[in-house]
Amino acid sequence: MPGDRLKPFIFHRASLAERYCDNLEGRLLPDSRSGLFLAAPRRTGKSTFLKEDLLPAMERREWLCLYVDLWKDKSRDPAELVSEEIQKKLTQFAGPLEILAKKTGLEKVSLYGILSFNVKNNSTELPKQVSLPDALETLSFVSNRPLALIIDEAQHALTTPTGVNAMFALKSARDQLNIGSETHKLSLVFTGSNRDKLAFLVLDRRQPFFGSFITKFPLLDKEYTNLYSDYLNQTLSGVETFKKTEMFDAFKILGHRPQLLTQVISEAIFGDPDLKNDDQSLIALAKKLMNQIFLKMEGEVSVLTKTQQVVFEVLVKHHENYTPFSEATMREYSSLLGKKVSTATVQSALEVLRNKNLIWKESFGGYVLEDESFIGFYNATKGMEPLGDYSPS
Repeated sequence: MPGDRLKPFIFHRASLAERYCDNLEGRLLPDSRSGLFLAAPRRTGKSTFLKEDLLPAMERREWLCLYVDLWKDKSRDPAELVSEEIQKKLTQFAGPLEILAKKTGLEKVSLYGILSFNVKNNSTELPKQVSLPDALETLSFVSNRPLALIIDEAQHALTTPTGVNAMFALKSARDQLNIGSETHKLSLVFTGSNRDKLAFLVLDRRQPFFGSFITKFPLLDKEYTNLYSDYLNQTLSGVETFKKTEMFDAFKILGHRPQLLTQVISEAIFGDPDLKNDDQSLIALAKKLMNQIFLKMEGEVSVLTKTQQVVFEVLVKHHENYTPFSEATMREYSSLLGKKVSTATVQSALEVLRNKNLIWKESFGGYVLEDESFIGFYNATKGMEPLGDYSPS
């Protein structure tokens, strides 16, 4: 019955997780020993996959896993967040140091001058000046296990010089631990909710992972909605309340986003009983929700000046290859505005868009969308051709 408490539905992708682990070890193509870069639009199941499938797959291989979400606290230095996770892991191996410290009567005992146990504070410590490569090498030594470091929302590191330096440090750690070693000691996984942002890590020759490639994280498909339909039908009433074809069609309208599908299903179950059945169908409710989302986006765009709207539209249209001040782009601005536009005017518009959190600026000056859902919005409202690899929102 609708009022009953439902058990959480979790869709596992164990085979995909195992394949990524094989890629990281260089056992399958593509070879991801230089790093696995996974891009997926927001709210499409990436975090669930990391926690429910990829991390368990790594742990089954007896890898020591570290997970850092750079969006956990955007105000903090990305390098600090990584160091904090390493130190937390190191505390698991403090036992021998603690015993040695208490035996010798020393206040502090150190391992290779990096990892130390402070008797007074009863804590494991890393010197403030220790580098990320040295900290990871120490963790590799004391654990005697392969390391796997997952950096979620890795593109956030590119917003500050210290964040960029942290990425260079991780590349150095990878080389320091893996080159010349018979075994693969450090695997790096970088994930991002914006492919264009994540691409700066691998496509810009000034970035540490230049030459690597972005792997498109596969969207959930009909297998997901079929199992979800079975789960709901069995849990709710034991009859076919939700048809599999209809649920998948609604899921596509919602951009393959489970959270939005759950919202639509909740409205179908608990919504207005006086509405006609056609208005309560999953497809009708999905379209209604997307219209609401598009109206909100339209509101964000409508308050912009005409110049700002044009600059934003051109960025959306060419989001994968946007060059804000090239001759061709400047001509496109002028054509859409019906008058010649200056570089200073475009720069001013970009700053306004950035301050309104509509676009994102990489530390070396590149601009991309903050929320790629606007691609779907412009596809629907401007009649553009579908852009990139992302499903319209």
